[in-house]
Amino acid sequence: MNVAAIVVAGGQGARFGGPKQFELIGEDSVAAHSVRVARSVASRVVLVVPEDYSGSGEGADIIVAGGASRAGSVRAGLSQCGDAQVIVVHDAARPAASAALFESVVAAVRDGADAAVPGLAITDTVKRVDSEGETLVVRETVPRGDLVTVQTPQAFRRELLVRAHEHADEATDDASLVEALGARVVIVEGERANIKITEPGDLMRVAQLVRNV
Repeated sequence: MNVAAIVVAGGQGARFGGPKQFELIGEDSVAAHSVRVARSVASRVVLVVPEDYSGSGEGADIIVAGGASRAGSVRAGLSQCGDAQVIVVHDAARPAASAALFESVVAAVRDGADAAVPGLAITDTVKRVDSEGETLVVRETVPRGDLVTVQTPQAFRRELLVRAHEHADEATDDASLVEALGARVVIVEGERANIKITEPGDLMRVAQLVRNV
């Protein structure tokens, strides 16, 4: 099954203070590191960038401007995936994801899953809270045995992902959209080192991880 990867790098990095995906780790940008690892499974890598992007492509095969939202950016990337049967979607801001993790999600789809996402068991106690003015108040402790946190890369059967995006609402990840179709989404073991860069301190942590790979 032919694989294409969409590396989503279209955000403005509001919490970071700028487009974090183009910050440097060594001589390469964060996005370039993500493109490189995506290429380990994909014959075509599509990089989705902001409208005002003026870079050299970060090593991707195809560059496309993103939409006004994450879902819109993924749809822009989908239009450039050629005849690929499996689509991998990855956040550029996770440059420490390993080639083995990419292979795990792709292998799960090749083995019959509709989609596959990396997940990590929750080790902290989880509580549901409400706001009382500026104060957060605990309402209940949530059982965590059947909860996971999820990451990218996420892999999908192409036709399913396209259908999920045809009339998609916004979602924090693409798996949420295919779940709404009743698809079978499986979990593969995620990676603790697969940190998403959100704040400046995250960049320093991830840079150390990438240098040690």
